[in-house]
This record gives sequence, structure tokens and C-alpha cells, in this order.
Amino acid sequence: MPGERTGLFDFGWARRLYTQSGISVKPVTLIAACALSAAGLFVLLSFWLDPFVALEMGAAVFVLAPLMALVVLRKRRQSRFGDQFPEAIDIIVRSLRAGHPIGVAIKAVAQELPDPAGAEFAILQDEIAYGLDLETAMRNLANRVGQQDLPLFVTSISIQSQTGGNLTEVLDNLGGTIRARIKLHRKVRALSSEGRVSAIILGAVPFILFGAVNVISPTFYGAYWGHPWIKVGLTGAVVWMCIGFAIMRKMINFRS
Repeated sequence: MPGERTGLFDFGWARRLYTQSGISVKPVTLIAACALSAAGLFVLLSFWLDPFVALEMGAAVFVLAPLMALVVLRKRRQSRFGDQFPEAIDIIVRSLRAGHPIGVAIKAVAQELPDPAGAEFAILQDEIAYGLDLETAMRNLANRVGQQDLPLFVTSISIQSQTGGNLTEVLDNLGGTIRARIKLHRKVRALSSEGRVSAIILGAVPFILFGAVNVISPTFYGAYWGHPWIKVGLTGAVVWMCIGFAIMRKMINFRS
């Protein structure tokens, strides 16, 4: 399971994105694969499009493809962790009620749950076993995963370890709250599914039509490629379409 990584992704948001995506591929390998894909796309598109346009598309793939892939992988992993998290809290609560210390409860989660929750709690257990204090190890867990419910979990255990109190009851209530939030989130996604599909179709149709026209009638845009403003116009059109797609996505992306 990937922990804190170093190298090309040694800076800020990119490092967090890479770590939270959970992939085991090295950054150099990822960038090399994207470079090869971009070069292949450039060569392929050069047969139908102006070389400048093909180069722009290849460069866009090189820059955007790894970021989009990491964002999708991170979101998918955080979603799986969020689905497993209430069960992880239940295991901890049962262990604490049986009289076990928090370290044993964490070990039980690592053994009983699959990846990603099981793997992340296994890392948490190892960090504690190697001498890291509980609060710091918990914060490392929250930073590695980035799931929105983890800060509440970390804060609950941190406060209890410093001031005392009924941790079992606190975690039990937290598990119920998280389950209710997940239920609401799924309901909202079901209600907004039509809007998401419309946004995808509206964003994809112009590109699909452009590609289809070039395949069916390669000379259709031939008279326009030599115009001095065509490059500026195409770049502006792509930028504004991306902005419009981002706005539509924001409008139907409800957070619960």
C-alpha cells in the first residue's frame, strides 16, 4: 500500500493527489506512459488534422490525462473507503466494548476489512507499533486517504486520548451519522443523475461531431485550416467549452 511518496510529486497538491489515488505506479512510469500516449495520438491525428491542432491535442493529453486519471482513482478509492468506514467504526466499537485497547481494535479492522480500509488501518497499526503517537498516526491516516469523514474520527479519538470520556458512545454516534450522510448522498446522486448525463452529452457532442465530419468528409474543413485566425479560434472554443463543462459539472455536483 502506498504511503508518503517522494520524487517528481514532491510538491503540494500533486503529491497529495498521487498519494490519495492509491496507485503503486511510480511517477516516472506514469509520466512516460502519458508521453507515449500523447505521441501516439499526435501521429494518429496528423493523418486527418492540421499538425498544429494534432500537436495541441497531444499536449493536452500529456498534461491532462495523468491528472484526470489520478483524480478519478482518488475519488473511487475515497468512495470505497467511505463505504467501508462505518463498518470499521463498528469493529472498533465492538472491540472497545469487549475491553480491548484502541491498538487491538485498529488491528482488528486491518485484519477484517479489505483494501482500502484494511490496508490503511494496517499502515496505521504499523506506525503506532514503530513508536508514533496515536494522534499523529491518525492524522497521517487522514492525510493519506483524504476522505471527508476521517477528520471527525481523528478529532474524536484525539480529544478522548487527552481528556478521557466514553469513546465507545462517541464512535457509535459517529458511525450512525456517517451512515445517514451516505444514505443522503446516494439519494441526491439518484435525483441528479439526469443532469449529470445531460452535462456529459452536451460536453461531448461537439468533439464527436468534429471527429465524425473529419472522418466522413476530410476536405470539409480544408478551406479553413489556412486562415490566420483558425488557431486562435479553435483554442478559444476549446477553452470556453471546457469552462462551460466545468460550470455544468459544478451545478450538478451536490455535496452532502
